[in-house]
Amino acid sequence: MKYRLVIWDFDGVIADSEKIWIKNRQEALNKKFNLGWDFQTTNKYLGGKSDKTKRQFLDEMGYITDDKFWEEQINKDMEVMKRDGLDITPYIENIIKKLPKQCVATGGIFTKTKIKLEVIHFWNKYFNEKNLFTADMVEHGKPEPDLFLLASQKMGEKPENCIVIEDSIAGMTAAQKAGMDIIAFLGCEMYHNDNYLQRVKDLGIQNICYKMQEVEKLII
Repeated sequence: MKYRLVIWDFDGVIADSEKIWIKNRQEALNKKFNLGWDFQTTNKYLGGKSDKTKRQFLDEMGYITDDKFWEEQINKDMEVMKRDGLDITPYIENIIKKLPKQCVATGGIFTKTKIKLEVIHFWNKYFNEKNLFTADMVEHGKPEPDLFLLASQKMGEKPENCIVIEDSIAGMTAAQKAGMDIIAFLGCEMYHNDNYLQRVKDLGIQNICYKMQEVEKLII
């Protein structure tokens, strides 16, 4: 192993689920505020952030939402996920089953992420209460480093011995602030464009992968 701890993001990395949440937020915000945002604009502003951070960001833009709005979004997410399931990222389980120490650190909340892991049959097989860390466990979510630092602390490893696999700009920024190495995983179709690739490169990230086989070579 090249690292003592591998930290996985969930949405867009373990499963192709980020597009579900972005689409749901796009529809809800356009309906409530008549914004006219397309998918790319919604992802630019909200992608990779916890709902708490999304809400704070929207407040700063002047789009004020309440608790009921976000409860409705979570319920809609759960409904779509349970109805349609989630697509596991190809080849990822081949890597996960080889790793001696790993965890998930995601912008989602614990109850919702647990259900995601149950849907793909990873809960208690690879992840459980001891190696799942979520945005509701820290004061500041991504792009702040709190979540990744909590994960490394609880898993008993120093930040410099950790590698983070992330797809979002917010997540990559958080990992950088935490002093961890990063792999930008851009395997989901929503990231297959030159603009997003340039945003990743502008962060100074050199390890950019589109397939999990490429990720495997960098961490094992």
